[in-house]
Amino acid sequence: METKEYYVGVKFQGSIKAYYFSTTIEDLKIDDLVVVETVAGFEIGSICTDIIPISKYTGTLALKPVIRRPNPSDMAAYELGKREAKEALEITKREVEALNLPMNLLDAYYTLDGTKVTITYTSENRVDFRELLRILAPQLKCRIELHQIAARDKAKMIGGIGICGLTLCCSTFLNQFDGISISRAKNQMLTLNIPKLSGHCGKLICCLLFEDDMYTEAKKDFPAIGYITKIDGVDYKVDGLNILSRTVKLVSEGDVKFISLEEYRALEKKNPRPFRKNNNKHDKQGA
Repeated sequence: METKEYYVGVKFQGSIKAYYFSTTIEDLKIDDLVVVETVAGFEIGSICTDIIPISKYTGTLALKPVIRRPNPSDMAAYELGKREAKEALEITKREVEALNLPMNLLDAYYTLDGTKVTITYTSENRVDFRELLRILAPQLKCRIELHQIAARDKAKMIGGIGICGLTLCCSTFLNQFDGISISRAKNQMLTLNIPKLSGHCGKLICCLLFEDDMYTEAKKDFPAIGYITKIDGVDYKVDGLNILSRTVKLVSEGDVKFISLEEYRALEKKNPRPFRKNNNKHDKQGA
């Protein structure tokens, strides 16, 4: 009988990224533990995707195989590594404080054979940790890698609840982060209050990115800010929009009106002359 081959995503402790490995084990499920060989050595990781036929793999890199499910010896080494990683993290914290280094330590983890420990940290700047490595080497007695991660990666590792009340997007389904600029908040007509637009990581919230296209498309139905029309002989200027409630804010010299987009379109049909745009091109906030 022909052996079927698949590939599957695997995540490791301290990593926010999924790595792909080939496998012939057909009953692997999400969260199952497996032993694989990485550039750091043998490691235990957890399955994070369904198995996928290898014929659908479009990557250019050759895939290393899933070696096996962990046996009792693997699990004993894995649990020992977790205990030793906690000790290594405490030792490193002590030395970082002694050297007064600007490092916020997050986690530590050993390879399955215990020959290498990776310690992750965040920092606002580059850190010269050569003296730290010199001090740690005789205490930890293995290869040491100090791995700096960004603020968004830290939030993904730690997790939490967002302002929407749901688990952070970065710790659930986002696997990579694209640049997010304040222009996206302006496009969505949000009040430019940076603290309120920032997530747990201190950066602009990721939903500004994946909601932006929807707002861009929805705004095509609305008049531009500054357009002027007449209501009962009085000039009213479009001063704000609310995309979600589909309303338009109109202002005149002594009055303010909030009308639905449908009502605004009806006004357009009644108005015999083209709507003219006011010279003020500054985008106002939502209605």
